[in-house]
Amino acid sequence: MPLGVAGGDQPREGDVASLDLTHADVERRYGVSRREFMTFCAGIAATLGLPNSAIAQVADAIVSKQRPSVIWLHHQECTGCTESLLRAEHPTLETLILDIVSLDYHETLFAAAGHQVEAARKAAMAKNKGKYLLVVEGAIPLKDGGIYCKIGGQTSLELTREVAADAAAIIAIGSCASWGGMPATDPNPTGSAGVAEALGRKDIVTIPGCPSNPYNFLATVVHFLTFGKLPPTDSLGRPLFAYSRLIHENCERRAHFDAGRFALEFGDEGHRKGYCLYKLGCKGPMTYANCSIVHFGDVGMQSWPIGTGHPCIGCSEQGVGFSKPIHALADLVGQRPPATYPGVVEAQGHGATTAAAALVSGAVGLAIGASVKLTRLLAANERASASAKAEDRPAQSAKE
Repeated sequence: MPLGVAGGDQPREGDVASLDLTHADVERRYGVSRREFMTFCAGIAATLGLPNSAIAQVADAIVSKQRPSVIWLHHQECTGCTESLLRAEHPTLETLILDIVSLDYHETLFAAAGHQVEAARKAAMAKNKGKYLLVVEGAIPLKDGGIYCKIGGQTSLELTREVAADAAAIIAIGSCASWGGMPATDPNPTGSAGVAEALGRKDIVTIPGCPSNPYNFLATVVHFLTFGKLPPTDSLGRPLFAYSRLIHENCERRAHFDAGRFALEFGDEGHRKGYCLYKLGCKGPMTYANCSIVHFGDVGMQSWPIGTGHPCIGCSEQGVGFSKPIHALADLVGQRPPATYPGVVEAQGHGATTAAAALVSGAVGLAIGASVKLTRLLAANERASASAKAEDRPAQSAKE
């Protein structure tokens, strides 16, 4: 699993001494050894910034507590967040939905369709009233009464309001659900907005990204399962354990930024050597996320945009992703390369304006005129001096 144990420690038997005998069926339920399961729980605890003493509590919550019912709605989006979740390996999707949560409604993953799906949603809401988790993927159109996206005869706004009314907690997954994402990009013809704005609520946890990292979602759900509440968030509703630091701070190319070494074109020598991508438009210096630490898809250490050689586009940051041009330079937030190395932004030359050309020409003309006048004055002085010397020679000869 790509998530590490806090402080680099491995879970010890003493950390789990308080667990009851229900953990004996871990291998049967999850298909992994008890030690591997505890390492997974340690990774979740580390991701959430919890001490090692919380590992046992996380493990106990996953094994012993009733799985929370999850109702997952889809609106204006590309289903990228669900696709990302499908590619998670620790745990796999079937382990997540069968052993950690009870996924009672998900339009993409359901085998059923139509009235059967809607009946399942209503049944889950009634059975778990006030206890279920609502997960929203996709932006919600607000213009013209929200008619631009409908599910089961209801607009996205109507459906979300209905399900949100009795939800224990609401999670907006992906940038579209968090703040509107691509559907809300200017000119935003359908009046798309994030879940918090559409519902007018501030108690919604947002997990932005395009797609968002499935481990951030998983850690959020496990936190809710363990402590009965969602994790602490910033002013935008983003979990602090995942969105409190700039991507740039822990980027694998950070050392090259500090040394003033930048790729200037895709495929140039600097790009091939792994130099910093800032000058190619990387938005890592102004984007808060843990992409540089927690990678995607379990396919290796380079499974994130910068690792594969492409600049970060700031997809998790409102006003950056889908708004700031990909090639535009990022606004540096407290990070600059040393002044002893080439500048971060090289000055570009521009043609002279007519006024500037006239001013320079005038200055040059004055300089030339002054030089000519000075030359003439020096020549006249030399001639006068020579003439005076010539007149003095006869007088000097007569005296001798």
